[in-house]
Amino acid sequence: MKSDVWALIFSFVYVFAVLFAAEGLRKWRGYPIEFTRKFVHIGVGMWVVGTVLLFQSRYAAMIPPLSFVVLNYISYRRSVFQAMETGERENLGTVYFPISFALLILWLWPQPALLVAALMPMTWGDALAAIAGKRWGQHKHPFAGSLKSWEGSLTMFLASWLAVSLALLIFSSLSWGAALGGALIVALAAAVVEAVTPWHLDNLTVPLVSALVLTLLF
Repeated sequence: MKSDVWALIFSFVYVFAVLFAAEGLRKWRGYPIEFTRKFVHIGVGMWVVGTVLLFQSRYAAMIPPLSFVVLNYISYRRSVFQAMETGERENLGTVYFPISFALLILWLWPQPALLVAALMPMTWGDALAAIAGKRWGQHKHPFAGSLKSWEGSLTMFLASWLAVSLALLIFSSLSWGAALGGALIVALAAAVVEAVTPWHLDNLTVPLVSALVLTLLF
């Protein structure tokens, strides 16, 4: 229990440090919201590594993401953390992300390698896809009203493949072939799901589908 208390303290210190760093970049360097939002996205998503290394209880590990479901919704309504708010009233992505985080902890806690790997497509793939799509996305998907591009989806696939591969290689005993092959399937599934998911729900669908594919594979 004592170690979980310290893990909780480290969790909140880390996440608030990421938020304050993003806000500092926004004010000091004038970085746009699109950049600071993805900075927060990646920084918070990478806390899954600290989660599996520091916590002993899955239920203690779920406290930080569940807390940020509430805090992020308040921020969404009141623009408390301006570095991660787009101002789009229908965009609840910052609320969906910690919900996914908590669900993955509940689901995959006995398999830390899969827990880390399942969050990588959303942490790195989605964040880099949004940046690439905004900068170079000239060829839009044919889905009705889609604002997503083939360039963004390719970035999503490649970044997810790399991130999932590293997670599996570092946190599991899988061979290079199994890790790279499994990550390839996960990345493809994540890229397809991200491309077709509407209403910013990809912060829910991508991690959960990634977790499902990883569970079926390993």
